[in-house]
Amino acid sequence: MRYFNRGSRCMRDKMIDEVLKAALSLFVIMGPFASIPVFISLTKGLESKQKLSAATKAIATAAGVLFAFLFFGQFILNIFMIDFASLRIAGGVVLTILGVEMMLALSISGKGDHSPAITLLATPLLTGPGVIVTTMIFVQEYGHLTTAIAAVIALIASWVVLWLSGKISRTVGNYGINTISRVTGLLLTALAVELMITGAKAAFAV
Repeated sequence: MRYFNRGSRCMRDKMIDEVLKAALSLFVIMGPFASIPVFISLTKGLESKQKLSAATKAIATAAGVLFAFLFFGQFILNIFMIDFASLRIAGGVVLTILGVEMMLALSISGKGDHSPAITLLATPLLTGPGVIVTTMIFVQEYGHLTTAIAAVIALIASWVVLWLSGKISRTVGNYGINTISRVTGLLLTALAVELMITGAKAAFAV
């Protein structure tokens, strides 16, 4: 019984570590802090309840896209006969571009051209190619349950950031938001490199 309890505790601790790692990664890739200026401009002049509703709608739309690929991503890969190692490498390339954009305040992927619609805040800003690919990778690594829990945590954290966007902006200012975005971009680029290295090892059986 003692060994069984120890084994159960180890499995639980491992799952918690995986959830936290996946949640933090998804939150970093979503980059809600970088979306604060967009959200503020879209909700300018709205009351607090309306801003809360807008944040909820944006996160709900992002969640719909994320969970669609979480549960049906493997089916899509099978249809197009895409190897998982190739997905890792492609995901690393996408995340590298997003990370460089955030660090250098560039607009390589066209994310800077925003239409005044909350749905565009949800996707591609929150749930873009990087989140979609990373979600599918985490499903392969950790399974559906762990990835789903991590996704919920990341989405809730992003919702809180959007809801408090006005207070965050007033507290840290544009300089603070830009600094957070650049640090996030650095972490994102590091994650991208890790994905590409792992994918290359799998592809060439190193």
